[in-house]
Amino acid sequence: MGSGGLGGYFGALLARGGSDVTFVARGTHLAAMRSSGLRVEPGVAHIYPVQATDDPGEIGVVDFVIVCVKLWDTENALEQIAPMLGAETTVVSFQNRVQKGGPADSCVRRRTSRRRRRLYRHEPVRAGRDNQDRPLERLVFGELDGTTSSRVETVLAACLAGGIGAEISPDTAQEIWKKFVFLVGPSATTTTRRLPIGPIREDRQTRGFLLDVMREVVAVARALGVPLPAYYAEQRLAFADGVSAGMTSSMHHDLERGNRLEVAWLSGAVVDLGRSVGVETPLNRAVADIVSIRARAPVPG
Repeated sequence: MGSGGLGGYFGALLARGGSDVTFVARGTHLAAMRSSGLRVEPGVAHIYPVQATDDPGEIGVVDFVIVCVKLWDTENALEQIAPMLGAETTVVSFQNRVQKGGPADSCVRRRTSRRRRRLYRHEPVRAGRDNQDRPLERLVFGELDGTTSSRVETVLAACLAGGIGAEISPDTAQEIWKKFVFLVGPSATTTTRRLPIGPIREDRQTRGFLLDVMREVVAVARALGVPLPAYYAEQRLAFADGVSAGMTSSMHHDLERGNRLEVAWLSGAVVDLGRSVGVETPLNRAVADIVSIRARAPVPG
């Protein structure tokens, strides 16, 4: 559900590995998929013909629904996927959030009463945009209670068959926060500076800003009881030194394309959660304030 850069990429690899995948898309993107298939460049995969539709009702009940839409479109997406949900359907969220209580959680509570379940996951920023960024292609997922179930093993087998680096984790909360630290840092810096990661990490001031933004995320996580190492931000900065200099964030891409931004669920979430546990987050607040006018709706310029 949502077949853009993330959903299209992982969906193509799952299909390449033999999974029966149907993409939900719309408009010109759907038309292009139907006419020429789905190609992951350079030379990673080409799926043709592609099973794709803009009507989930055409698909019927499925084993897994992978939700890859932007966070502001979650409620609409959950309404649309209703025809695909059966008693044993699992919904897997590939979305960028750590806060609870939104429409997805409400939807999960409603489904749980009908034995419909959700599997938590973790995925890194801008996975698989090109071969240089392939080290970022890593999926970590698991049950909320830390157990290993047959459905988790099914997802793992499908990922490995498609060539996706994947593993099962007994602590999804920690994994999500590990991902979130690195997601927030590059998202904040590449978007406010409108540059890829290379120039940011090479400049002393912007490098320091990147590090301190991530330090705030770590501080909030630790205050919430998530056992991240005290120097985890420094570890993520070292990781940033090893990725492609051209790597950027999906929020930066959205800004450049004039789309809405997910900053409310990224730096904005750090601010809100920090406030709830008494942790100051001035840099993340600055980021959220700076891009707020572009976060709610596209504007000219």
